[in-house]
Amino acid sequence: MNHFISKQTIRLGKLVLALAVLGLCSCKKEIIGENPYGGGKQPLGVKFGTGFPDPEVAAPGTEVNVSISGLKKYENKYKFYVNEVEATVLASTDSTARIKVPNDASSGGMSVIIDGQTFFGPLLRIDGKVSIDASFQATVGSNSTIYDILRLPTSNYLLTGAFNNFDNRAITNLPIGGIAQINAQGVYATTLTFGKGASGTVYNVNRLSNGKLLLSGAFASFNSTRGKRININGITTLNSDGTLDSTIIDVINPTPNDFKKNKDTVPTFNGGVTGMIRKSFVFNDRIYAVGRFESYLRVYYDRSTYDTKVYDVTRIKQMVCMKMDGSMDSTFHFDMTTKQSPAAGNGEITDAIQQADGKLILVGAFSTFNGTAASHIVRINLDGSVDQTFKAGAGADNNISSITYNATTNKIFITGAFTTYGGSAKKGVAMLNADGSIDNSFNFGALSAGVATYAAQLSSGKIIVAGNFKTYNSVVRQGFMILNPDASLAAGYNNTGQFDGQLFEMIETTSSLGNPAVILVGSIQRFDNKKMGNIVRVEIKN
Repeated sequence: MNHFISKQTIRLGKLVLALAVLGLCSCKKEIIGENPYGGGKQPLGVKFGTGFPDPEVAAPGTEVNVSISGLKKYENKYKFYVNEVEATVLASTDSTARIKVPNDASSGGMSVIIDGQTFFGPLLRIDGKVSIDASFQATVGSNSTIYDILRLPTSNYLLTGAFNNFDNRAITNLPIGGIAQINAQGVYATTLTFGKGASGTVYNVNRLSNGKLLLSGAFASFNSTRGKRININGITTLNSDGTLDSTIIDVINPTPNDFKKNKDTVPTFNGGVTGMIRKSFVFNDRIYAVGRFESYLRVYYDRSTYDTKVYDVTRIKQMVCMKMDGSMDSTFHFDMTTKQSPAAGNGEITDAIQQADGKLILVGAFSTFNGTAASHIVRINLDGSVDQTFKAGAGADNNISSITYNATTNKIFITGAFTTYGGSAKKGVAMLNADGSIDNSFNFGALSAGVATYAAQLSSGKIIVAGNFKTYNSVVRQGFMILNPDASLAAGYNNTGQFDGQLFEMIETTSSLGNPAVILVGSIQRFDNKKMGNIVRVEIKN
């Protein structure tokens, strides 16, 4: 093998390498096509400081100092905002700005906009008449929606809903199924014995005259130790201590040698529905249930076995009246000739209230009820017939999703997708008189970027409105506001920030300081920019 390499070969190799290096060094970067980063805005050098504003809580019209650098050189070229409401800048230096809090401001973040660029700053809390009651200790709350709240004679409260945990008190194999008790300060209480609670959602709770509790919703058992025992059909009663109101009965024994199954422990309340009960009411020792169902059920225990129950099924749609033992009252919404109910609504019932005389007012997605024109609202007599004296007129032109009633003011509030009620323009929220006629003294304004899903009047006359909207009459109100009886924003009562969720019920109470307050329940993720567990107590000062 020849290992000899000539000097010419070495020189040629060096020349090739040098040319290659020269080519790499002289290569220039070229952009093919349009520069994707062309036209980008230059950094402006503006930055909020890490400290809090001074003061951290300020009233509308007062002055606040803010740490922010680089703002001075853009004088008269920028806008300063408090929760999206423009504020007046009174003075600025290279490191600070002094602003005047806008009259319509609510709690939220500060920001500056310069040449289309936004710089976000710290939170400024607006001082006003509405605030979260920090002494209320239901801070974790429930892990799902709370649909109802009931004040007990002990000053404790019952909460019902779709949750299976409250304040993280549920343990393995022992959920808090749809019902929980708290004391006046929101602390989880165990004086009532619910065990595992309900196997599904409890939409409604009532206290009966005998001290027992009536639960209704969409559940099949209560504190069941065995999943097979499902003798409840959406409604049942509890003893005053929270245990299931039950009775020991004789049943047919399918296995002659198994004498243990000659008897069975069953719910005392023997009645229910095939579906869901959204609201239940108690009047003159009668229980009125309203919801999404097609039939009423009652168990024939004398024909049942320990493991298999035989039902008497009666076709009755959307509403039914039961006696205190659960048996059906055939004098309400039932035709003795056809052995079934009239047609009821041609659409869903979404909510209902009961007036002092026992009559029901139903709202929803229906346009007729029992064959009579009823545009999304109807009042029902004590025999289940449509009350023709109800003065809804043309009713609503679209669905009504919620209805509330204040016995002190005798006013009804409805919310929904409607734009007219009784022939008057009423977009999404309306106040009614007790007879169903429109109260035109309340003229609801314009919402942007959402709708109102709940409205209720306080005994003081102020009105709480909640939903997923962003502004009201062009004023920033992020999902929650308090109005005067004429529907104008109540001065001093609209200082709270972002609300995220949906309200289902409200109860008036007092704060730990003795000021007026309300407990709000529903599907509440945030209130006044703070994380919530579907319940909050809000202080509303006079």
